[in-house]
Amino acid sequence: MKKIHERCCGLDVHKRSVTACLITPVAEGRSAQATRTFGTTTAALLELVDWLVQAECTIVAMESTGSYWKPVYNLLEGALEVWVVNAHHIKSVPGRKTDVKDAQWIAELLQHGLLRPSFIPSATMRELRELVRYRKSLTQERSAEANRMQKVLEGANIKLASVATDIMGLSGRAILSALMAG
Repeated sequence: MKKIHERCCGLDVHKRSVTACLITPVAEGRSAQATRTFGTTTAALLELVDWLVQAECTIVAMESTGSYWKPVYNLLEGALEVWVVNAHHIKSVPGRKTDVKDAQWIAELLQHGLLRPSFIPSATMRELRELVRYRKSLTQERSAEANRMQKVLEGANIKLASVATDIMGLSGRAILSALMAG
């Protein structure tokens, strides 16, 4: 089978560590593997980037496990071609139980062209998505608090919702202020 990527790296990403397996050609049809483990702090991830750039790695693949891949992707994005691959595309192989073996397996699948990258939006779009999701969660929290307040008022037999359409609107808040003032 023809190798698609000669200088490639597989990453096994976890909360506190990233194991990297770098595959580089050494002779016709032969390659060498170098494996290193890095921390997940920015400084440690920058060491990973430097190591891969110095080794002239052309492409990196990692599983999309939880959200741990995001900081790794963000730092590698500008320096190398980075693929985040679906964990289901990297079939579980019996006996693969260590981070090193996982990283090696990802690198070998990448080297032989057996992985497909997931769609990752641009950095601007990712930031916009985060802001929209945060705004949505704040809106949901505000609604939940308004519902709790209405429940407490109903429990105290104060029927504010029957006089004000929106108890958190201008009139509703004015009535609540008057009630608190006595």
